[in-house]
Amino acid sequence: MSATERRTHQTTLEITLEAMRFDALVGILPNERTTPQPIEIDLTVDVGPGDSVVDYRELYDVAAAVMRAAPIDFLEEIADRVAEGALAVNGRICRARVAVRKPRVALGGPLAYAQIVVERRTND
Repeated sequence: MSATERRTHQTTLEITLEAMRFDALVGILPNERTTPQPIEIDLTVDVGPGDSVVDYRELYDVAAAVMRAAPIDFLEEIADRVAEGALAVNGRICRARVAVRKPRVALGGPLAYAQIVVERRTND
């Protein structure tokens, strides 16, 4: 058997749930603590090699559970919690990248949204 024939191929699968939408109490201002606001979340995970599959519903449920835990002070907290939860869903998820967008941010001028991105990896 040649070196080329002996070489093994490992595939990493990437799954993305894009623009999940939730209404939640997010922020530190008084009105943000009483009036739900729209929040959008993108979740991308890398799944390492193996025989099992990842149920997309489990990934969605991670994000939904975080949003139900409102009030949440900062977008960074949402992203951290979603990333950590996604890494715990399946023993083969090796990376989680979470983008959280808040379209209604009072900054004194035109703004489409504020967004933060967090990426977490397993300690493999």
